[in-house]
Amino acid sequence: MFKNLFKKGSSKTEIYAPVSGGIVPLEEVPDPVFSQKMMGDGIAIKPSESNIYAPLDAEVVQLPDTKHAIGLRTDNGIEILIHIGLETVSLEGKGFTVHVNTGDKVSQGQQLMECDFDYIRNNASSDVTPIVITNGQETGKTFTMTDEKEGKAGETVVITASDK
Repeated sequence: MFKNLFKKGSSKTEIYAPVSGGIVPLEEVPDPVFSQKMMGDGIAIKPSESNIYAPLDAEVVQLPDTKHAIGLRTDNGIEILIHIGLETVSLEGKGFTVHVNTGDKVSQGQQLMECDFDYIRNNASSDVTPIVITNGQETGKTFTMTDEKEGKAGETVVITASDK
């Protein structure tokens, strides 16, 4: 009965679209690793622009040599994977120009990379870009995905994390 009486104000973390484009439910991504949420829950975006931006203030914790993905961790421990396209690891870094390094602290809206989506569309199975919370179960937070159909990089909140 009194457990919430002395609870500090609840905190909310907003994760913005890292790229502009059409928002797709993760369940509709044509790759079972994402659609079955094996890596975590999230959303995906069908990009309409070439730049990828930091969806919130975070640290770059993962940046494979193949440049097809970027892992971020917030100060409150939320880990986010931005996976550029599907089957893009086979591109071996072609089509991606990265502007950050592992260990960098980035600010929401800061450019992370530029992608040649024409090249990606022609040489990978899809350009759809999943944005996944990889440690959602461990954070003790509830994640809510947007109902929006279109997202604008840095302006549209696509995922909200709230205290349970």
